[in-house]
Amino acid sequence: MTIRRRLLLLLLLWAPTAWAGQGAIAAPDRHGAETGAAILAAGGNAVDAAVATAFTLAVTYPEAGNLGGGGFMTLFVDGQPHFLDFRETAPAAAHRDLFLDEQGQVIPDLSLVGGKAVGVPGTVMGLWQAHQRFGRLPWADLLAPAIALADQGFLPHPQLLARQQDALAYFGKRTNFAAHFGQMASDTPFKQPALADTLTRLAEQGPKDFYQGRTAELLVAQALRSGGLISRADLAGYQVHWRAPIRHSWRGRTLVTAPPPSSGGIALAQLLALKEARAADFAGLAPNSAQYVHLVAEIEKRVFADRAQYLGDPDFHPVPVAKLLAPDYLARRAKEVSPDAISNTLAVKPGLESPQTTHFSVVDGQGNAVSLTTTLNLDFGSGVVVQGAGFLLNNEMDDFSAKPGVPNAFGVIGGEANAIAPGKRMLSSMSPTLVVAEDQVELVIGTPGGSTIFTSVFQVMNNLYDHGMTPTEAVALPRFHHQLWPKDEIRREPFGDLTPQVRSALMAMGYKLVVQDWDLGDVQVLKRQGSGWQGAADPRGRGQVLKVTTPTAQ
Repeated sequence: MTIRRRLLLLLLLWAPTAWAGQGAIAAPDRHGAETGAAILAAGGNAVDAAVATAFTLAVTYPEAGNLGGGGFMTLFVDGQPHFLDFRETAPAAAHRDLFLDEQGQVIPDLSLVGGKAVGVPGTVMGLWQAHQRFGRLPWADLLAPAIALADQGFLPHPQLLARQQDALAYFGKRTNFAAHFGQMASDTPFKQPALADTLTRLAEQGPKDFYQGRTAELLVAQALRSGGLISRADLAGYQVHWRAPIRHSWRGRTLVTAPPPSSGGIALAQLLALKEARAADFAGLAPNSAQYVHLVAEIEKRVFADRAQYLGDPDFHPVPVAKLLAPDYLARRAKEVSPDAISNTLAVKPGLESPQTTHFSVVDGQGNAVSLTTTLNLDFGSGVVVQGAGFLLNNEMDDFSAKPGVPNAFGVIGGEANAIAPGKRMLSSMSPTLVVAEDQVELVIGTPGGSTIFTSVFQVMNNLYDHGMTPTEAVALPRFHHQLWPKDEIRREPFGDLTPQVRSALMAMGYKLVVQDWDLGDVQVLKRQGSGWQGAADPRGRGQVLKVTTPTAQ
């Protein structure tokens, strides 16, 4: 069945309210949502829809959707939770001091722009492995929508065009970004023939082409031209990891979320647990009131202190997951929260002894669910496009600690656990998350946003579960962020702000309020309501929610 016929079927079956036996998708753009919904309508399961949506976003959401990046996928299939890690890895030629000069100082932008910023991509292998284990429809069918959009073109969204202009100014002549994306315009379908050819090879050959075939040749040649480190051996040796997800009891439910090398799952579980332990302090507080913001900031300080000290790639550094989520430890950390004044930042220590990513959420009519976050790191990654293959490469090497104690692009300070090493996965904040109640998924949620990912998910979950908001209301409320350092700084967003009264009260307490130049996330959420689903695509982005009747499983 062609993508045109699938979309026609979708339109015929779409209804404003979804009931049992129907699926839903919340995706960051219209094309991704339509692709995912069409795959569900054609008999695909949630994994099929996720794979097809991810490839479509590599075409229509180039600032974050990708072939040249990586990600995490939290799944619930046939009643069981799973987690797939297809995070990028450091090339074999990378080393601890890769981004330092002869004096041991960090070289500006070297971890962000150009070839040395690029980690070995994992997206293609990750999507392939998910499909091989759980997919239902043929692999080639899932790439067909992306191939058509790359070949025939699409009209770029105004948000994409605004980001394109920012990227052109930022990358300038330092990369080949302008040669590939400089002609994108609002009134002309943006066609990507080289990317269409790459996707066609992937449809026919699977990941063998990307990691050992023609696309691998093109990628390595581009790495050499751009001063990068990726070799044929790096690509051929790349592996995904199926890991046990974080499973954390919360309010009679089970939080299923990302384990290391993501910090996001542990951090989200800690945030929820610390807030529960301080429930008396939160009683009666309106969301985004001054006292609410202060208490959340106090909790976030301790979570970020633990993140910097303990979290990294578990294949290289033992991560004390059980200790960080132990009830007695969380109870002790909760007692450190200062309800009436700002804690001294220097006194907030690790507690144990001794803008760009994209996300979508999808469910099918059989109860399966996928929460998938994929990333290039910042908008358009390193700015390096693989000549002849048409896709952007990530700048995920910046997610390592270039030097302990020196902040990365998101202002997060890291330590030894996240130092650069060959083959190592860099620490992430991606938090694709499910909430399971009575053996059924009731919430699928995630967002982009770097270090603000898990704090954004946390706030939306509070809005849903504590304040009874609908998904639309929950994602639309302005968000804020505190991450221990810079000292006593609360970040706000251009999308929406705290009230003047709240801002005045927080400044009187001693907080510094900063409006950053990018919004706090682009949350895509699906929440079960009775036998149906409600969903919301964040108004900060250009996403869409679609619900579709799915065929009865054979």
